[in-house]
Amino acid sequence: MTFTTVGVGGFSSNAGKTTLMCELLRALPPGWEAIKITRGHYRSCGKDPHACCVSHLLADEPVIRSGRAETYAAGKDTGRYWDAGASNVHWVVVTDKQVERGIKSALERVRATGVLIEGTSFVQFVAVDLMLMAARAGSGAERIKPSARRAFAKTDALYLFNDGADASDARSRFDAWRTAGTAGENLARGIPIYTREDLPRLVERVREIQRGVVAA
Repeated sequence: MTFTTVGVGGFSSNAGKTTLMCELLRALPPGWEAIKITRGHYRSCGKDPHACCVSHLLADEPVIRSGRAETYAAGKDTGRYWDAGASNVHWVVVTDKQVERGIKSALERVRATGVLIEGTSFVQFVAVDLMLMAARAGSGAERIKPSARRAFAKTDALYLFNDGADASDARSRFDAWRTAGTAGENLARGIPIYTREDLPRLVERVREIQRGVVAA
């Protein structure tokens, strides 16, 4: 089955990835599925492995949970996907070495004509039809996680959260940051920027891509 794939990454853990996923799920036609990728660890963070939120789920092979019974939890990212209208949700729990196997196995479960994938680590293993990167107007270079830096080369557009500022002001502040230093140079290549005010245009771009994928 051929389906459209849209990746949603973020500069950092609080960049707004899940919010953007939900905004897209609400705005797109019904039927889209969603994938959440969670990378876990045992002792690399220095925490007790039993205290880590997913360490108890890690196994020798990627763990993939699908369907409402296995993935719905009120307030959690996967629960928010369901509340936003996802037709199915897949939660992929992996170690760093299992990312490729995990995302490919999850994609094999997709039965819809489109799927949104939250994460950045999967980008080096799977080519998506559109890769979005969520950011905030006040982003700083020190806040960009390594996986996001690696994903820049395959990012098609940025989605900028205004944080209460006027959209034009948010764009100006972000443009000033991204041209000010080394990290900014990686972004200063004419990449399109969308804000919440531009969401209808972004949704239409996704739908155009989907029509092209279906036609092919």
